[in-house]
Amino acid sequence: HTLTDSTAQRQREPGNSVVKQKLAEVILKKKQAALERTSSNPLSTPPVPYRCDSSPSSSSTPVSGCSSPNDSLPNENGVLPPAGSLIHELGRVPLVSGGSQVLLPLGVEEQSAPLLQPVLILEPSGLVHAPLLAVPGLGPVPLQFSAPAGPHKPLSRTRSEPLPQSPRALHTHLLQQQHSAQLLERLKQQTHLGKLMSKSSEKPRLRQIPSEDMDSEEVGPSASDAHQRAESLREVENQEEQLNLQQTLILNQMRRQTAHMETLAVPMMLGGVHRPLSRTQSSPASTSHTLPEKTMPITTAPEPHSQPRFTTGLVYDSQMLKHQCTCGDNSSHPEHAGRIQSIWSRLQERGLRGQCESIRGRKATLEELQSVHTERHVLLYGTNPLNRLKLDNRNLAGILSQRMFVMLPCGGVGVDNDTIWNEMHTSTASRMAAGSVTELAFRVAKGELKNGFAVVRPPGHHADPSNPMGFCFFNSVAIAAKQLQQKLNITKILIVDWDVHHGNGTQEIFYNDPSVLYISLHRYDNGNFFPGSGGPAEVGSGAGEGFNVNVAWTGGLEPPMGDAEYLAAFRTVVMPIAREFSPDMVLVSSGFDAAEGHPAPLGGYKVTAKCFGFLTRQLMGLAGGRVVLALEGGHDLTAICDASEACVSALLGLEDPFPEDVLLQKPNTNGVLSLQRVLQIQSQYWSCLKPLMGSVGLSFLGAQKGDCEETDAVKALASLSVGVLTNKR
Repeated sequence: HTLTDSTAQRQREPGNSVVKQKLAEVILKKKQAALERTSSNPLSTPPVPYRCDSSPSSSSTPVSGCSSPNDSLPNENGVLPPAGSLIHELGRVPLVSGGSQVLLPLGVEEQSAPLLQPVLILEPSGLVHAPLLAVPGLGPVPLQFSAPAGPHKPLSRTRSEPLPQSPRALHTHLLQQQHSAQLLERLKQQTHLGKLMSKSSEKPRLRQIPSEDMDSEEVGPSASDAHQRAESLREVENQEEQLNLQQTLILNQMRRQTAHMETLAVPMMLGGVHRPLSRTQSSPASTSHTLPEKTMPITTAPEPHSQPRFTTGLVYDSQMLKHQCTCGDNSSHPEHAGRIQSIWSRLQERGLRGQCESIRGRKATLEELQSVHTERHVLLYGTNPLNRLKLDNRNLAGILSQRMFVMLPCGGVGVDNDTIWNEMHTSTASRMAAGSVTELAFRVAKGELKNGFAVVRPPGHHADPSNPMGFCFFNSVAIAAKQLQQKLNITKILIVDWDVHHGNGTQEIFYNDPSVLYISLHRYDNGNFFPGSGGPAEVGSGAGEGFNVNVAWTGGLEPPMGDAEYLAAFRTVVMPIAREFSPDMVLVSSGFDAAEGHPAPLGGYKVTAKCFGFLTRQLMGLAGGRVVLALEGGHDLTAICDASEACVSALLGLEDPFPEDVLLQKPNTNGVLSLQRVLQIQSQYWSCLKPLMGSVGLSFLGAQKGDCEETDAVKALASLSVGVLTNKR
């Protein structure tokens, strides 16, 4: 309008009519060209998939595009969304330069394909060519640039949009909104990382920065880093302004289209302004497609004004799911993300999570890691390309140059033949596991929680001060014990390790420490079962002699050890020594690979879930009930879910009667011989063991009956002596 008025005014001036007429013709031609470009917008063209996937479930359209960088975005549980939910119609609208390619679902459903979503691809460009956007079925929709409106209420049943009519459509509805929110979050992360990427030519490793925040607890940048960042400040500000402008344009466009869609009662999926709709719990696989009542994060922390309940604490974090082999195939890796996902889901399905207090996990600090591990080990396996930038350590470059990795048969990378390494995510997951166990142990030790169970991975009990092995990088339970000693002055800690493999790392860390009693029950077979350590004669050294107890099962799998043998071990070795030690805190390396369901190479034993629950109740009689279980091994999903459910039920005080026939079963011959060997060695350190040498072969109830008969006999003799003394008087 302003341009037209100006042209008319100039035409009224003498001598300018011819020039102005030609100017008007040029402007008219440019407008027509702009309209032609708009009318040919690729949004009106048939959909083109951008996911390279030949699976028939992904799309019926032949694959013709390469993978989008956003294809790898995890969903709320940290795993990739289904391939079918990532097939969208693509359109291209050039926006301001300086930004990388971003995909954004608009939420407009095409009539011919109700489950496909149009997507904008924002590409770097110097101009905004067309202020119009062609939306399928709706004609041109003006794209206006205005100040962002205030945040709107989250999408819920109180809005006027009609709900999808089928469970499948509703499930797709939720997936689309989650995808939208995650893509917008990626844009925000680009804004955050713009500062770091401004000097990518000087620091090539920045090109592989993972999408996670830098650690706030680590050492600050060096003087040279600060000087370099100061030099690039102007470039950073320009990039940030451009990225912010992109985000503003996206939000404005989505709000404009929301108004048009609401007029026609079309459901919209908006992400970025409010938190996305998600399940109220973070279980990885839900068979229900009902709308949630509220939005909750993966790990739920207590509200600031609500008082935490004095009950069993649970800790879990989705960042631990990202520790995956780069080959992308879990079938050849028994230690995978599905382990903790399945356990977390089972606790939700059984209603146990609702009875517990879920606390927020955290990453262990470098200082906490170094309370157990060497500095070299911490820098090698506790840092990634992003947080290494903040470390002012002259040794870092030299240490990193010494890193040795092996190529695995699957095509991935490992620190040894079975312990995979993911440069982006392994360090974060390992530190999250160690920090979460430590945080839970602190809450229990301070009396804020009654007891706790940590659903964490990767495991830790094989990690010694300077080496990762057996799927383990940082010894989470050992780090928690050290922190309890150093920061809460806990004087005596009992660590019980019932993983089927010996915790060689934990034993080495506390081998000469009399304040930590380590008791391990594991398959040994005279050193022929992984890791080969943990013989009964390994009792500790120096001041710690006698404070290392190995119940080393020998005899193979003929027959395999089961409930009767583990009950006998607790009755004759574990509980008597633990009571005499009288700990202030009990930590359990709770591996479930001794559970039935594991093949011989991974265990081969037959311990039931009920038995693990029974053993948990036994330990709850120590240290005023301050018991924390931390997941270690266990790879059969059904077995570890059953065992975790039984242990959490026990921690909550829920009674689950143990079958009487098992309580009446005597341990097998190999089990008896193994226990007698342990008692023979440990009885020189623990006086409580000598009277138990003859009762090893009894069943649990048989031993109790014998104890009762012996107690009755003692009482009878005592009363008889009193009677004789009375008569003499």
